[in-house]
Amino acid sequence: MADSAKTFADNLVGVQGIAFKENGVYVATESSIIRLEDTNKDGVADKRDVLASDLPTGGGHSTRTIAFGPDGKLYVSAGSSCNVCMESDEKRAAVLRYSADGKFEKVYANGLRNAVGLLFHPVTNELFVTNNGRDNLGDDIPPETVYNVKEGANYGWPYCYGDRVPDNSQNPPAGYCEKTGVPAVKMQAHSAPLGLAFYTGTAFPAEYKGDMFVAFHGSWNRSVPTGYKLVRIRMKDNQPDSSAGNLLVEDFATGWSLNGDVWGRPVDPLVAPDGSLLVTDDTANAVYSIYYKENAGP
Repeated sequence: MADSAKTFADNLVGVQGIAFKENGVYVATESSIIRLEDTNKDGVADKRDVLASDLPTGGGHSTRTIAFGPDGKLYVSAGSSCNVCMESDEKRAAVLRYSADGKFEKVYANGLRNAVGLLFHPVTNELFVTNNGRDNLGDDIPPETVYNVKEGANYGWPYCYGDRVPDNSQNPPAGYCEKTGVPAVKMQAHSAPLGLAFYTGTAFPAEYKGDMFVAFHGSWNRSVPTGYKLVRIRMKDNQPDSSAGNLLVEDFATGWSLNGDVWGRPVDPLVAPDGSLLVTDDTANAVYSIYYKENAGP
Protein backbone atom coordinates (compact mmCIF):
# COMPACT_ATOMS: atom_id res chain seq x y z
CA MET A 1 0.00 0.00 0.00
CA ALA A 2 1.27 3.47 -0.87
CA ASP A 3 2.39 5.58 2.08
CA SER A 4 0.75 8.72 0.72
CA ALA A 5 -0.79 10.33 -2.35
CA LYS A 6 0.04 13.81 -3.61
CA THR A 7 -2.06 15.88 -6.01
CA PHE A 8 -0.07 16.93 -9.07
CA ALA A 9 -2.89 19.00 -10.62
CA ASP A 10 -6.59 19.51 -9.94
CA ASN A 11 -9.69 21.15 -11.39
CA LEU A 12 -9.36 19.10 -14.58
CA VAL A 13 -12.99 18.32 -15.34
CA GLY A 14 -13.50 14.88 -16.87
CA VAL A 15 -9.79 14.25 -17.27
CA GLN A 16 -8.97 10.83 -18.76
CA GLY A 17 -5.97 10.63 -21.08
CA ILE A 18 -2.38 11.26 -20.02
CA ALA A 19 0.86 11.35 -22.01
CA PHE A 20 4.41 12.49 -21.33
CA LYS A 21 6.84 14.40 -23.53
CA GLU A 22 10.07 16.02 -22.35
CA ASN A 23 9.13 18.06 -19.26
CA GLY A 24 5.43 18.17 -20.02
CA VAL A 25 2.54 16.12 -18.71
CA TYR A 26 -0.23 16.21 -21.29
CA VAL A 27 -3.80 15.47 -20.24
CA ALA A 28 -7.13 15.36 -22.06
CA THR A 29 -10.46 16.42 -20.66
CA GLU A 30 -13.65 15.96 -22.64
CA SER A 31 -13.10 19.23 -24.52
CA SER A 32 -9.43 20.12 -24.14
CA ILE A 33 -5.78 19.08 -24.35
CA ILE A 34 -3.72 20.64 -21.57
CA ARG A 35 0.02 20.67 -20.99
CA LEU A 36 1.12 20.67 -17.34
CA GLU A 37 4.64 21.27 -16.06
CA ASP A 38 6.27 21.24 -12.66
CA THR A 39 8.88 23.93 -13.22
CA ASN A 40 10.21 24.09 -9.65
CA LYS A 41 10.32 20.30 -9.18
CA ASP A 42 8.19 20.21 -6.02
CA GLY A 43 5.83 17.53 -7.34
CA VAL A 44 2.99 19.94 -8.15
CA ALA A 45 2.22 21.39 -11.57
CA ASP A 46 2.67 25.15 -11.47
CA LYS A 47 2.41 25.78 -15.22
CA ARG A 48 -0.73 25.01 -17.19
CA ASP A 49 -1.25 25.66 -20.92
CA VAL A 50 -4.44 24.84 -22.82
CA LEU A 51 -3.15 23.62 -26.18
CA ALA A 52 -6.52 22.80 -27.74
CA SER A 53 -10.14 23.33 -26.76
CA ASP A 54 -11.85 21.92 -29.83
CA LEU A 55 -12.46 18.30 -28.83
CA PRO A 56 -16.11 17.29 -29.36
CA THR A 57 -18.43 17.48 -26.36
CA GLY A 58 -21.96 16.45 -25.45
CA GLY A 59 -23.76 13.16 -25.81
CA GLY A 60 -22.22 9.94 -24.56
CA HIS A 61 -18.64 8.66 -24.40
CA SER A 62 -16.94 11.62 -22.79
CA THR A 63 -13.49 10.10 -22.24
CA ARG A 64 -10.58 11.30 -24.38
CA THR A 65 -7.46 9.14 -24.58
CA ILE A 66 -4.18 10.61 -25.85
CA ALA A 67 -0.78 9.26 -26.87
CA PHE A 68 2.28 10.58 -28.63
CA GLY A 69 3.10 8.73 -31.81
CA PRO A 70 6.57 7.90 -33.15
CA ASP A 71 6.18 10.95 -35.42
CA GLY A 72 5.94 13.27 -32.41
CA LYS A 73 2.28 13.97 -33.14
CA LEU A 74 -0.45 13.75 -30.51
CA TYR A 75 -3.17 11.18 -31.18
CA VAL A 76 -6.57 11.57 -29.53
CA SER A 77 -9.49 9.14 -29.37
CA ALA A 78 -13.00 10.56 -29.16
CA GLY A 79 -15.95 8.16 -28.89
CA SER A 80 -19.39 8.49 -30.44
CA SER A 81 -22.13 10.70 -29.05
CA CYS A 82 -24.65 7.83 -29.08
CA ASN A 83 -25.10 4.08 -29.15
CA VAL A 84 -25.54 3.97 -32.92
CA CYS A 85 -26.21 6.97 -35.18
CA MET A 86 -24.77 9.07 -37.97
CA GLU A 87 -22.49 11.72 -36.48
CA SER A 88 -22.50 15.31 -37.73
CA ASP A 89 -19.04 15.98 -36.26
CA GLU A 90 -16.19 14.19 -38.04
CA LYS A 91 -14.16 14.20 -34.82
CA ARG A 92 -16.54 11.74 -33.15
CA ALA A 93 -16.05 7.96 -33.26
CA ALA A 94 -12.55 8.56 -34.51
CA VAL A 95 -8.86 8.81 -33.76
CA LEU A 96 -7.64 12.37 -34.36
CA ARG A 97 -4.15 13.69 -34.98
CA TYR A 98 -2.89 16.92 -33.49
CA SER A 99 0.49 18.61 -33.59
CA ALA A 100 2.44 18.54 -30.34
CA ASP A 101 1.44 22.17 -29.74
CA GLY A 102 -2.28 21.39 -30.07
CA LYS A 103 -3.21 22.17 -33.68
CA PHE A 104 -5.79 19.81 -35.17
CA GLU A 105 -4.36 18.22 -38.31
CA LYS A 106 -6.68 15.44 -39.48
CA VAL A 107 -9.00 12.55 -38.70
CA TYR A 108 -6.47 9.72 -38.64
CA ALA A 109 -9.07 6.91 -38.69
CA ASN A 110 -12.84 6.72 -38.18
CA GLY A 111 -15.68 4.28 -37.70
CA LEU A 112 -14.49 3.45 -34.17
CA ARG A 113 -17.49 3.67 -31.85
CA ASN A 114 -15.48 4.15 -28.66
CA ALA A 115 -11.75 3.41 -28.81
CA VAL A 116 -10.87 4.10 -25.18
CA GLY A 117 -7.59 2.16 -25.22
CA LEU A 118 -5.00 3.70 -27.55
CA LEU A 119 -1.34 2.69 -27.62
CA PHE A 120 1.57 2.52 -30.06
CA HIS A 121 3.41 -0.80 -30.19
CA PRO A 122 6.87 -0.45 -28.58
CA VAL A 123 8.60 -2.39 -31.39
CA THR A 124 6.65 -1.81 -34.61
CA ASN A 125 5.25 1.66 -33.73
CA GLU A 126 1.85 0.51 -35.05
CA LEU A 127 -1.24 1.95 -33.42
CA PHE A 128 -3.50 -0.46 -31.53
CA VAL A 129 -6.87 0.46 -30.00
CA THR A 130 -9.57 -1.32 -28.06
CA ASN A 131 -13.12 -0.63 -29.20
CA ASN A 132 -16.46 -0.90 -27.42
CA GLY A 133 -19.18 -2.32 -29.67
CA ARG A 134 -22.78 -1.13 -29.78
CA ASP A 135 -25.50 -2.17 -27.32
CA ASN A 136 -28.97 -3.72 -27.59
CA LEU A 137 -28.26 -6.55 -30.03
CA GLY A 138 -28.31 -9.34 -27.46
CA ASP A 139 -25.94 -10.86 -24.94
CA ASP A 140 -23.24 -11.93 -27.38
CA ILE A 141 -23.45 -9.49 -30.29
CA PRO A 142 -21.38 -7.63 -31.34
CA PRO A 143 -17.92 -8.77 -30.23
CA GLU A 144 -15.65 -6.30 -28.52
CA THR A 145 -12.58 -5.68 -30.66
CA VAL A 146 -8.94 -4.69 -30.84
CA TYR A 147 -7.83 -2.96 -34.04
CA ASN A 148 -4.41 -2.42 -35.56
CA VAL A 149 -5.33 1.02 -36.83
CA LYS A 150 -4.14 2.21 -40.22
CA GLU A 151 -4.07 5.82 -41.34
CA GLY A 152 -7.12 6.78 -43.37
CA ALA A 153 -9.00 3.57 -42.59
CA ASN A 154 -12.70 3.33 -41.77
CA TYR A 155 -13.66 0.64 -39.25
CA GLY A 156 -17.34 0.53 -40.03
CA TRP A 157 -19.41 2.08 -37.24
CA PRO A 158 -22.32 2.84 -37.37
CA TYR A 159 -23.07 0.72 -40.44
CA CYS A 160 -21.03 -2.35 -39.46
CA TYR A 161 -19.78 -4.16 -36.39
CA GLY A 162 -17.35 -6.97 -35.57
CA ASP A 163 -15.72 -8.48 -38.63
CA ARG A 164 -17.49 -6.44 -41.35
CA VAL A 165 -20.99 -7.53 -40.28
CA PRO A 166 -23.67 -5.15 -41.64
CA ASP A 167 -25.85 -3.53 -38.97
CA ASN A 168 -29.18 -3.81 -40.74
CA SER A 169 -30.83 -1.46 -38.26
CA GLN A 170 -28.81 1.32 -39.93
CA ASN A 171 -29.51 0.37 -43.57
CA PRO A 172 -25.86 0.23 -44.64
CA PRO A 173 -25.12 1.13 -48.25
CA ALA A 174 -24.55 -1.87 -50.51
CA GLY A 175 -21.00 -3.15 -50.24
CA TYR A 176 -20.06 -0.64 -47.54
CA CYS A 177 -18.89 -3.11 -44.89
CA GLU A 178 -16.72 -5.03 -47.34
CA LYS A 179 -14.42 -2.01 -47.57
CA THR A 180 -13.95 -1.43 -43.85
CA GLY A 181 -11.02 -2.42 -41.67
CA VAL A 182 -11.08 -5.77 -39.88
CA PRO A 183 -10.42 -6.40 -36.18
CA ALA A 184 -7.12 -7.89 -35.07
CA VAL A 185 -8.90 -9.55 -32.11
CA LYS A 186 -12.55 -10.29 -31.33
CA MET A 187 -13.59 -10.69 -27.68
CA GLN A 188 -16.67 -11.32 -25.52
CA ALA A 189 -19.45 -8.85 -26.24
CA HIS A 190 -20.28 -6.15 -23.67
CA SER A 191 -17.02 -6.59 -21.73
CA ALA A 192 -16.15 -2.88 -22.20
CA PRO A 193 -12.42 -3.14 -22.99
CA LEU A 194 -10.62 0.00 -21.92
CA GLY A 195 -6.85 0.34 -21.45
CA LEU A 196 -4.23 -1.92 -22.98
CA ALA A 197 -0.52 -2.56 -22.44
CA PHE A 198 2.19 -4.61 -24.10
CA TYR A 199 4.39 -6.56 -21.70
CA THR A 200 7.89 -5.13 -22.08
CA GLY A 201 9.26 -6.23 -18.70
CA THR A 202 11.40 -9.20 -17.73
CA ALA A 203 9.89 -10.13 -14.34
CA PHE A 204 7.18 -12.38 -15.81
CA PRO A 205 8.05 -15.74 -17.43
CA ALA A 206 9.53 -15.43 -20.93
CA GLU A 207 6.29 -16.65 -22.56
CA TYR A 208 4.62 -13.35 -21.61
CA LYS A 209 7.14 -11.19 -23.44
CA GLY A 210 5.37 -8.90 -25.89
CA ASP A 211 1.87 -10.09 -25.01
CA MET A 212 -1.00 -7.64 -24.72
CA PHE A 213 -3.03 -7.04 -21.57
CA VAL A 214 -6.51 -5.49 -21.80
CA ALA A 215 -8.69 -4.25 -18.92
CA PHE A 216 -12.36 -5.23 -19.12
CA HIS A 217 -14.38 -2.59 -17.28
CA GLY A 218 -17.51 -4.75 -17.32
CA SER A 219 -20.97 -4.92 -18.84
CA TRP A 220 -24.31 -3.25 -18.26
CA ASN A 221 -26.14 -4.34 -21.43
CA ARG A 222 -26.17 -8.09 -20.77
CA SER A 223 -28.55 -10.40 -18.90
CA VAL A 224 -25.56 -12.14 -17.27
CA PRO A 225 -22.83 -9.59 -16.43
CA THR A 226 -19.40 -10.13 -17.92
CA GLY A 227 -16.00 -8.45 -17.84
CA TYR A 228 -14.56 -7.05 -14.59
CA LYS A 229 -11.16 -8.61 -15.25
CA LEU A 230 -7.80 -8.32 -16.96
CA VAL A 231 -7.17 -10.53 -19.99
CA ARG A 232 -4.02 -11.58 -21.78
CA ILE A 233 -3.84 -11.61 -25.57
CA ARG A 234 -1.09 -13.79 -26.97
CA MET A 235 1.16 -12.10 -29.52
CA LYS A 236 3.43 -13.59 -32.18
CA ASP A 237 5.76 -11.52 -34.36
CA ASN A 238 4.27 -8.40 -32.75
CA GLN A 239 0.72 -9.23 -33.87
CA PRO A 240 -2.13 -11.13 -32.16
CA ASP A 241 -1.36 -14.82 -32.56
CA SER A 242 -4.11 -16.09 -34.87
CA SER A 243 -2.81 -19.66 -34.44
CA ALA A 244 -3.58 -19.62 -30.70
CA GLY A 245 -7.27 -20.45 -31.23
CA ASN A 246 -9.24 -20.41 -27.97
CA LEU A 247 -6.06 -19.43 -26.12
CA LEU A 248 -5.69 -16.14 -28.00
CA VAL A 249 -7.64 -14.30 -25.29
CA GLU A 250 -7.42 -15.74 -21.79
CA ASP A 251 -8.26 -14.56 -18.30
CA PHE A 252 -5.25 -13.21 -16.44
CA ALA A 253 -6.65 -11.52 -13.33
CA THR A 254 -10.24 -12.00 -12.17
CA GLY A 255 -12.35 -11.72 -9.04
CA TRP A 256 -13.68 -8.17 -9.22
CA SER A 257 -17.16 -9.68 -9.64
CA LEU A 258 -18.16 -12.40 -7.19
CA ASN A 259 -21.61 -14.01 -7.21
CA GLY A 260 -23.07 -10.98 -8.92
CA ASP A 261 -21.44 -8.54 -6.51
CA VAL A 262 -19.20 -6.11 -8.42
CA TRP A 263 -16.67 -4.41 -6.15
CA GLY A 264 -14.11 -3.30 -8.73
CA ARG A 265 -13.88 -2.29 -12.39
CA PRO A 266 -10.42 -2.40 -14.03
CA VAL A 267 -9.54 0.54 -16.26
CA ASP A 268 -5.94 0.53 -17.44
CA PRO A 269 -2.85 -1.69 -17.15
CA LEU A 270 0.71 -0.36 -17.16
CA VAL A 271 4.07 -2.15 -17.02
CA ALA A 272 6.10 -0.77 -14.11
CA PRO A 273 9.90 -0.32 -14.27
CA ASP A 274 10.40 -3.42 -12.09
CA GLY A 275 8.41 -5.58 -14.52
CA SER A 276 5.28 -5.84 -12.40
CA LEU A 277 1.91 -4.91 -13.87
CA LEU A 278 -0.05 -2.01 -12.42
CA VAL A 279 -3.84 -1.95 -12.89
CA THR A 280 -6.16 0.94 -12.04
CA ASP A 281 -9.69 0.45 -10.72
CA ASP A 282 -12.19 3.33 -10.79
CA THR A 283 -14.77 1.66 -8.55
CA ALA A 284 -12.53 0.58 -5.69
CA ASN A 285 -10.40 3.69 -6.32
CA ALA A 286 -7.27 1.58 -6.22
CA VAL A 287 -4.09 0.77 -8.13
CA TYR A 288 -3.06 -2.89 -7.95
CA SER A 289 0.41 -4.32 -8.44
CA ILE A 290 0.55 -7.77 -10.05
CA TYR A 291 3.94 -9.44 -9.79
CA TYR A 292 5.39 -12.87 -10.46
CA LYS A 293 6.83 -15.07 -7.75
CA GLU A 294 8.19 -18.46 -8.69
CA ASN A 295 6.68 -21.43 -6.88
CA ALA A 296 4.31 -19.18 -4.95
CA GLY A 297 1.89 -21.16 -2.84
CA PRO A 298 -1.73 -20.38 -1.98
